[in-house]
Amino acid sequence: MFTQLITHIQKFVPLNIEEQKLVISYFKCEDIPKKKYLLSEGDTCNAQYFVAEGCVRMYFIKENGVEQIVQFGIDNWWISDYTSFTLHQPSQFYIQTVQRSKIITLTQTRQDELLDKLPKLERYFRRIYQRAYAAAQTRLIFFTDLSGEEKYHHFASRFPDFVQRIPQYMLASYLGFTPEFLSKVRAKNQ
Repeated sequence: MFTQLITHIQKFVPLNIEEQKLVISYFKCEDIPKKKYLLSEGDTCNAQYFVAEGCVRMYFIKENGVEQIVQFGIDNWWISDYTSFTLHQPSQFYIQTVQRSKIITLTQTRQDELLDKLPKLERYFRRIYQRAYAAAQTRLIFFTDLSGEEKYHHFASRFPDFVQRIPQYMLASYLGFTPEFLSKVRAKNQ
């Protein structure tokens, strides 16, 4: 599993063998069963999660009791509640595995220690955070400008494999509409 992480890091920052060993020593690797929570609302998020394999979702519960998925993490993606992680405050989100997943965890304490020993990783994490922020901005445009049907088509054309990988009700939640609406849109286009 660590091979995927090292490969991902090296897309942004070169690491020699000794640096790779150092990096690996700071992470924890786990095989997590389906539907296991990595974070619950009200807990403080003390880690970032690299999804080596599988699928993880981040969601909150709206006032009406409905789940609203805000992010998925799939192979080679990072996921965390960065507000809770950075500000050390209780999270408003849940992070849960959708499928059995191989997760590589980096706690905030371990990250701080690692960055002290290997400062060039600051560049890697900066790039990851920039990409996450850019994705959030794109999603904001996506949600304010497109109709429900356009959202589905846009998402399905960009991530066709992903659409097949997750349950329909989760895709509907992520896109901001009901499973019934998603069924109608999918039926209309078959």
